Amino acid sequence: MPVTAEVRSALTNQTGRHVTITAIAREAGVSVSTVSKVLNGRADVAEGTRSRVEELLAKHAYPRARRRGSDPAGLIDIVFDELDSPWAVEIIRGAEEVAHAAGTGTVVSAIHARSEPARQWLDNLERRRSEGVVLVVDELTAAQRARLQALDVPCIVIDPRGEPDPQVPSIGAANWAGGQAATRHLIELGHRRIAIISGPAGMLCSRARLDGYRGALEGAGLPADPALVRHGDFHHESGYLQAARLLELPDPPTAIFAGSDQQAFGACEAARERGLRIPQDLSIVGFDDLPVARWFSPPLTTVRQPLAEMGSLATRLLFRLSRGETLETHHVELATELVIRESTAPPPAPARP
Repeated sequence: MPVTAEVRSALTNQTGRHVTITAIAREAGVSVSTVSKVLNGRADVAEGTRSRVEELLAKHAYPRARRRGSDPAGLIDIVFDELDSPWAVEIIRGAEEVAHAAGTGTVVSAIHARSEPARQWLDNLERRRSEGVVLVVDELTAAQRARLQALDVPCIVIDPRGEPDPQVPSIGAANWAGGQAATRHLIELGHRRIAIISGPAGMLCSRARLDGYRGALEGAGLPADPALVRHGDFHHESGYLQAARLLELPDPPTAIFAGSDQQAFGACEAARERGLRIPQDLSIVGFDDLPVARWFSPPLTTVRQPLAEMGSLATRLLFRLSRGETLETHHVELATELVIRESTAPPPAPARP
């Protein structure tokens, strides 16, 4: 196949960067997937095609990654939409612990849900020849998934936004059970006006926590008042704003279940500004059990989501996929646990007439 000017430009550049697998595929007249198979020592490539690709890899001094089936080495990528949350730090901590023990480096990226950074991390992934990708993003698009498949790069999704894609392994948490446990705890303390500040309505974890809340109310024979159901974005500010609106109701709640610890912290601030004491006047439960939750004042009752464990399990499963192993299941759900601290108590006694 003749080398066109376009291909030659892709293969060599002034920065001295390595040739990309895409350029190799174009010069060889084969797909990116075929080049990936050759790089990974796969047997399902015709001998003539393999020889042509091998010659080009040698010609352009393309660095060779380890072959699948050996012990973990090299790099893995951990990709987030955003990195401005302690929630992300916990996942990274769990992933890095397993990667470090295996002698594998980690590369953390944030794509901010914009198209250019999303393309950029895929381009960088191709250059690094990563062992695999842990994705903590709202959405893995069909185009992104197709490119990962073409590069023969395995991926694991943590906490998928919607229903888990049966073609992509994923890890989640028992959000419904966590929402039920948080609400049931407040009911058992004697609360009857219990509000919820859930996360974004379109997210699977938000819907599951809200359903758990409703299930607990229904199980106790309590009505679910629509005025007590609010949605935030899991961040501090939305917890503050939604709690402020709830506390302005003619019949305000005596307890709030927040869909994240950060929203719980914001709700606590809104209550304090109104002269309410926690937990004497208002009980608050969070979700996540971030490290700061136990040092908050008062220490926060919350549902522990195993964030670090999700990161470590994702990395272990990624290593298995990179070795060519088949997973027993494509979706794993880890247990949540209610951690009772000092931000919850029985509701205040009704004022005497």
